[in-house]
Parts: sequence; C-alpha cells; structure tokens
Amino acid sequence: MGIKDFLKKQFIDVIQWTESSDGVLAYRYPMQDFEIQYGASLTVRESQMAVFVNEGTVADVFGPGRYKLTTQTLPLLTNLMNWDKLFESPFKSDVYFFSTRLQLNQKWGTANPITIRDKEFGAVRLRAFGIYSYKIFDPRAFHVHVSGTREQYTVTDLDGQLRNTIVASISDLFAQSGIPFLDMAANQDEFGNQIKLKLDPEFKRLGLGVDTLQVQNLSLPDELQKVLDQRIGMGLIGDMTRYTQYQTAQSIPIAAANEGGLAGAGAGIGAGLTIGQTMASAMTSSMANPAQPQGAKPAPEPAAEVTALLERLHDLMTKGVLSKEEFEAKKAELLKKLV
Repeated sequence: MGIKDFLKKQFIDVIQWTESSDGVLAYRYPMQDFEIQYGASLTVRESQMAVFVNEGTVADVFGPGRYKLTTQTLPLLTNLMNWDKLFESPFKSDVYFFSTRLQLNQKWGTANPITIRDKEFGAVRLRAFGIYSYKIFDPRAFHVHVSGTREQYTVTDLDGQLRNTIVASISDLFAQSGIPFLDMAANQDEFGNQIKLKLDPEFKRLGLGVDTLQVQNLSLPDELQKVLDQRIGMGLIGDMTRYTQYQTAQSIPIAAANEGGLAGAGAGIGAGLTIGQTMASAMTSSMANPAQPQGAKPAPEPAAEVTALLERLHDLMTKGVLSKEEFEAKKAELLKKLV
C-alpha cells in the first residue's frame, strides 16, 4: 500500500450504534475501507454491549459507557501506529454491538404432541405452549457460539433453536419428575419455573439468560381429552347403582311424553316397576337389620334409601308422571317403614 492509498482511507473517530428496528441481537459495525483512528470514541448505550475482535479473536468486551480507544484500552494497533511497515497494518479489527435488552413475548409450543409415560394414565401424548423472555448476558459467548461474523443476527434466526430446546426440556422434565399430568396441569406456574431451571445451563452456554417462562396451556389431544373427561365423570358418579336408578327415573318423563299408546304404556309400566323394585329393596334392607331396642333410632342405611326414594318420587310428581295423591300415598307407605 502506497502513501496515496493510505491518505485516501477514511478514519473513524466515533463508533456507535442505535437500533433501527426490534429483534436485532447482534450488529457488526461496517469497517470496509475504514480504519479506526487512534484515540477514537466508542459509545455503548444502556441495553448494549460491544465486542472488539482483533484478527479473529475477541480482544475486549465493553459495557455501557463512553471509551477512548488507545493502546491502553485495546490490545491492537491501527495504521497510524505502523509507520515502520510502510502504512500496511498487520491488524484487522471488527466491532460488534449486542442488544442486551429483554426479548419479550417469545412464543414456544409443541408442534406435535410429545409422548410421555404418566403413572396414572400410562403412555399419553401431551401438548403445551406458552411465552418466555430472554436476553444476552455474555456477548463473548454469544459471538463465539451463535452469531459469529454475520453482519446482523436477529431474534428470528434464533427462534427455532430455542423453541426446540424448550420442548426437549419438557420431555425430560416429565420423565425425570414422575409427576402425574393432572398435577402438572393444575400447577402451571410451578411447572414453568421447573422448565426455566432446566433451561438455564443450556441458555447460559449460548451467552443467554432466561428471564421468565410461562406455561399458558397444558393439555391432551382431543381424543384423549374425551377419555379423560369420561374418567372424571365416572369419579364424580361414585355409586353406579344409585346413578343408574337416577338415570332411569330421569328418562321416564321423556319416554312418557313420546307419542304412541304402547310407548306411553310401556313407560308407565317401567315407572311402576322401577318404583316397586326400589321400594322392595328398601323394605328388604329394613327387614335385614336386627330388631332395635325400644326407643332406639332406626339404622341409617334404610333411612337413607327411603329418603333417596322420596326424592325420586317427588321428582316424578314434579314431572307429571305421578299425581299428587299417588305421591302422598306412597310417601305415607314409605314413612311407615321407618317407624
């Protein structure tokens, strides 16, 4: 390089960066046909950090502030310091800026259900999604492992890697914890905290830090959700015998309302048989109990059954299947059983 070429060079005396748009994580300051002037000013704003790379090696990292670039602050020389080499500098320096502000409202989720082993339901397929936030806390590690020498590196470029890392952590967390799906679904905040703790080492390796992670939904595919709903319903039913009797009583008014003499008659006969069988069951239970001493209260089992039967009879009267007189007559007959 001759003296004329050297004098044609443009010298940089102020180095700074302002973000023109959201989502930029790393930005390489343009250096082509430029040389950094000795004593130049480097301005690093809040929510930024800067990295000087000399001959492919990270020379120094600067936090927020204003710096005067000299041989005391940087382990490199510029063309202005190399007169003995006929203005040919053996150093090639680059400056990279990194945004350290929080990247908010980043979405994660399972593209396909993940299969886990649940100790209550066996093998199930799980879906989950939510949001998280993160930021760069170690620009040196991020430059070395992620962004490299690219002119610009964005949140979009990193999105797929982070999302897949989160989904993999969910699978491992379920396998290691052994916590049932229902308990996880009922404690989504705690589940999110556990995922965050598991992600911290991997994010740290990339120079990142997880700020928050929220689980917005934890569910099963539709076909498995229907099976779960049926199982929950069975648990709520409890006594299947009573539930069957109740369902039969509920269906009598509907059947009786249908057109057709035989259907109506059949429904009436069915109602009579159901009531008769239930009364016979209550009477049998009463007779099976040993005689109580005089003044003793009757056993609670027959009383409970008679009470339940009275409720059903009243329901039938309300729906018009029994008349009020029929209800009162059967009520009196049942009450005698408790005397």
